[in-house]
Amino acid sequence: MVLAGGFAVLILIGTVLLCLPFAANKPLGFFTALFTATSAVTVTGLSILGPNEYLLPFGHTVVAALVQVGGLGFVTLTVVAALTLGKKVSLQYQTVALEAFDQTSVSKIRSTAFLVFKLSAAIEIMGILILTAWWTPVSGFLNALPEAVFHTVMAFNNGGMSLPATNMAHHLGDPITVLATTALIILGGLGFSVINDVRRKRQWALLAPYTRVILLATLLLNISGFMLIWAFEAGNPDTLGGLSGHAQALTAWLQSVASRTAGFHSLDLVYLRDETTLVLMLLMFIGGGSLSTASGIKVGTFVVLLVAAWSYIRGRREVVLLRRTVSPDVVQKSLALLLVTGALAFMATLIMCFIEKAHFIDVLFEVISALSTTGATRNLTPGLSAPSHVLLIVLMFVGRVGPLTLIYSLSTQGYSRVRHPEAHFHVG
Repeated sequence: MVLAGGFAVLILIGTVLLCLPFAANKPLGFFTALFTATSAVTVTGLSILGPNEYLLPFGHTVVAALVQVGGLGFVTLTVVAALTLGKKVSLQYQTVALEAFDQTSVSKIRSTAFLVFKLSAAIEIMGILILTAWWTPVSGFLNALPEAVFHTVMAFNNGGMSLPATNMAHHLGDPITVLATTALIILGGLGFSVINDVRRKRQWALLAPYTRVILLATLLLNISGFMLIWAFEAGNPDTLGGLSGHAQALTAWLQSVASRTAGFHSLDLVYLRDETTLVLMLLMFIGGGSLSTASGIKVGTFVVLLVAAWSYIRGRREVVLLRRTVSPDVVQKSLALLLVTGALAFMATLIMCFIEKAHFIDVLFEVISALSTTGATRNLTPGLSAPSHVLLIVLMFVGRVGPLTLIYSLSTQGYSRVRHPEAHFHVG
């Protein structure tokens, strides 16, 4: 409950700040501010009104700060602040930190918290420097710097919101902007443990099995998405059809990478072919790595489920990945996460289809985008009714906290010593 409560407090603080008169050029209203704050803290990017349409510089700063805190996690920042001030971390907070950092040892909390903070700062500073230098000749330094800061925060933390000058639709043929943006998204979505493992060992053979799995799976997912999007949309005059060859490649690459919970879009998603939309929904549903700024069911979960299915098909009792046995607990957790997330998506789609008069594929896309905290939209969110907006707020919150984490926090955990006799149940 502490983890979920922390995000809720951040959302309320953001809502109050966005309601201030100097945050926007017109009063937002409590609900619009709440929706925007939730979208920012959960690093989703969905909005009832575009942030560049109504927010003033103070509002942009609030949104960027909320995305930064939401991306790193309030647990990380609180632990870093407490340790910096010489404070002790309580036992309850240590438990929360272990869960948030995906660690098993309390002794690693301090190092992990500072690692997340330092790696994030280093990567974001590099992104800001590159984009500021690249945009200065066109926009001028005083405009390029704040635009680069906002864009870098959104890209690395998978926030997906854009200012008018940083909208990716204006940079389709710009290799530096596209490649810098996708590099930030990928680094933010790999997970801090993976980045640190690569930084320390720097040799493929020495990397931890989990690191190698995430790197390979991320590469395969991004390249597969890129090739499928380019193949499906190359002949579509409303999307890639009117672009040059190199612009098509850059746009398809950006769309593939950004669909892994970042939310930036280089194409008008309304005009995508159905097969492309289905590919994007799969990428959104999978998401990024554990202990990252991305959400979704996570790449590790997806890989474990694939390997478990393959092991069963081949008649093996053990689930083996890169010559390492995956424990039954991990397989069970992966299966539970898939079923719970799938059930949430089904129920939310069912409810929204009942409430709204919208096409099924648009509703399903919006639901998966919110639940995976991607923030991509087929222009459905602004026109939804208040009940559907409330539903999206809940989905964004659950997607960022984690479906299983939320269920664990609401349930009473206990272990029974009673063992029951086995029985055979027919499945398949």
